[in-house]
Amino acid sequence: MSAFRKAALSDVAYTLPGHYYTSIEIYREEMSRFFACDWVCVGRIEQLAHPGDYMLVNWANENLILTCDRDNRIHALFNVCRHRGTRLCTEAQGQFSESIQCPYHAWTYGLDGRLLNARNMYEVDGFDHADYPLRTAAIAEWEGFLFINLASEPVLFEVAFAPLINKFTAWHIPDLRVGQRIEYDVRANWKMIVQNYSECYHCPLIHPALAQISHWQSGRNDLSEGPFLGGYMLLNEDERSMTTTGQTSRPALVTGENVHRVYYYAIFPTMLLSLHPDYVMVHTLWPDGPARTRVVCEWLFAADEMAKSHFDPSDAVEFWDMTNRQDWHVCELSQEGVSSRAYTPGPYAQQEGLLYAFDQEYLRRMGYQK
Repeated sequence: MSAFRKAALSDVAYTLPGHYYTSIEIYREEMSRFFACDWVCVGRIEQLAHPGDYMLVNWANENLILTCDRDNRIHALFNVCRHRGTRLCTEAQGQFSESIQCPYHAWTYGLDGRLLNARNMYEVDGFDHADYPLRTAAIAEWEGFLFINLASEPVLFEVAFAPLINKFTAWHIPDLRVGQRIEYDVRANWKMIVQNYSECYHCPLIHPALAQISHWQSGRNDLSEGPFLGGYMLLNEDERSMTTTGQTSRPALVTGENVHRVYYYAIFPTMLLSLHPDYVMVHTLWPDGPARTRVVCEWLFAADEMAKSHFDPSDAVEFWDMTNRQDWHVCELSQEGVSSRAYTPGPYAQQEGLLYAFDQEYLRRMGYQK
């Protein structure tokens, strides 16, 4: 069983220099070093529930079509025709009837990317349809979430995510469904958002409502180094959920000690997974340059609860929408501050031990540390 401990530092540690948050060159290096070769969460498998369903994903300067084929297999296809490179699809989501057809010269592909028909190419000596399927990216499903990896030879998902495989089975996340989704445009670097998520040192000042439900010093972590960081915080006595009232009419998804805990895990590079007694919340970060991030926040609930006529997720959604906006505001203030010539790295507090751990993993991925 994993041991949970308070966040701590073994020595004096300092924040990252400002250029890590502001430099376009650093951002481009991030793009090549891990955005384009790490496993990143891009959605839920329920978005591709039926054969023919598709959705577009923009990631690391690439555009992909995620499809569900007739055998309910999911594919990640580069949105690039093998003829002249034309973008095949422009609608964000929808359903293909049987195939994907290029709008330029009508080259037609199966939902698995195979080239089915290429007009008039029978006149070209040696042309073989099998030589021109759509390029594919690696795709994996974990806990109902879809992950892609753009690397030509990616690390197997089961290897990369080994510390998390079967870790959250108590919540039955694959059976949950998205009850609410909100997108935010945050004028801050993506790392600023991950770091903000990974500490509650700021909670009494920035989140007074949260601090009334869960004490800011109650955090204990079982993952404190590497690409996955986090642990739990306790709900205060008599509180049942992170909602506007601290209460909920929804039955708990879990039992035992988990009924009194909320788990928060930062999954490198851009997924933040929060596991509550009665719902699950996930943030996915979509960096857009060094000083801007689109954040997608989704709340997942039990499907049978959502089917009830009186189902209302607003108690959880309103609580976290308020909390999110508080966080985004202070992240934007921090972004402005680290952009100043007056900024120099400051010392981390003991409660910010996970931030220093994130920095070390980040620097390692960037090739700046062994």
